[in-house]
Amino acid sequence: MRVARGDAVALTRELVAIDSRNPSLVPGGPGEGAVARALADVLEAWGFRVETYDVAPGRPNVVARIGRDGGTPDLMFNGHLDVVGVEGMTHDPWDSTPRGARIHGRGSSDMKAGIAAMCAAAARAAVQTPDRGIVVAAVADEEFESLGTRALIARDTRAAAAIVTEPTRLAIMPAHLGFVWADVTTHGRAAHGSRWEIGVDAIRHAGLFLAELDRFDAEELPRAGHPLLGRPSVHASMVQGGTGMSTYPDRCVVRIERRTIPGETADDVRRELEALCARAGLGRTNFRADVRVTFSQVPSDVSPDAPLVRALGAALREANETVRIEGMSAWTDAALLNAAGIPAICFGPGDISLAHAAEEWVQVNEIERATEVLARLARSWRGGD
Repeated sequence: MRVARGDAVALTRELVAIDSRNPSLVPGGPGEGAVARALADVLEAWGFRVETYDVAPGRPNVVARIGRDGGTPDLMFNGHLDVVGVEGMTHDPWDSTPRGARIHGRGSSDMKAGIAAMCAAAARAAVQTPDRGIVVAAVADEEFESLGTRALIARDTRAAAAIVTEPTRLAIMPAHLGFVWADVTTHGRAAHGSRWEIGVDAIRHAGLFLAELDRFDAEELPRAGHPLLGRPSVHASMVQGGTGMSTYPDRCVVRIERRTIPGETADDVRRELEALCARAGLGRTNFRADVRVTFSQVPSDVSPDAPLVRALGAALREANETVRIEGMSAWTDAALLNAAGIPAICFGPGDISLAHAAEEWVQVNEIERATEVLARLARSWRGGD
């Protein structure tokens, strides 16, 4: 693959054209192997010191360094190589030929344009400021369990600060929501449908819990809030129960997703769901339910006054761009980097509302604008000094 050094638009096209569907989400998906090899080849040609390693069989991270060799890099650029499925898309998911001012394709917005912009920005910055140390991390599996960034942290890949180039429409996003997944299981007693006197309907009891969940979301959750993210939320994602029309169901599972704001933990969510179960069962001696947290990701929160946010704002102004500071609703690997002690915020080309959508695209000029801003940041940033 031949891409001119620092050409973010051409690199976006090359990356989007490679199928990198996450096999943990899409059975038979090829994973990140091919796109990682292609990106590694480009970065080596551009003068980066490139390392690749698998975080799962055939699913590599690409970690590339440029500029100062040795010591903790001044800046990390982080982005994910995997994409979600393509079912229902209204255009060819791998045709990255520009259509007017846009590049279409799965991953164009989420987030191969961001990866291309961060790589091109690092290459450009190294020409004028070779004394800066920049590490570029293009990781696997963000769309499922974030194996890539978790492995990056486990290998002690450090930097003074990080930009995760998720699609933000060139807004600075220093905070985003977390989430907790939980199963609420109500227990009944199986019996023939005619035996009302001994049967206990677990599905109806799940309905009592859902009524409490509805009240909680409408009345209690709005009392909490975050300046950039607003209120937390909760919804019932799936309900499973029952074995037949003439049988009282002895079990019903309600799968819950609770979106969390900074300061809320998985334990907090478990306790509030248990409290809702207790309320749902008031006055009913045969009501029984339990709560199990199945997965969670922490929120991310960096102060809008943090040095990295101020420095990125300055780079935007120097590039004659508007400075907008907003919250991101989606979860990103920035939370893992922050938890590891690397201040991380989101900034990149593309629109998160197009992620996973039937039509996905990115504006060509937004890729170039993001690259210019990131290059200016990389040239000026020295770990908050």
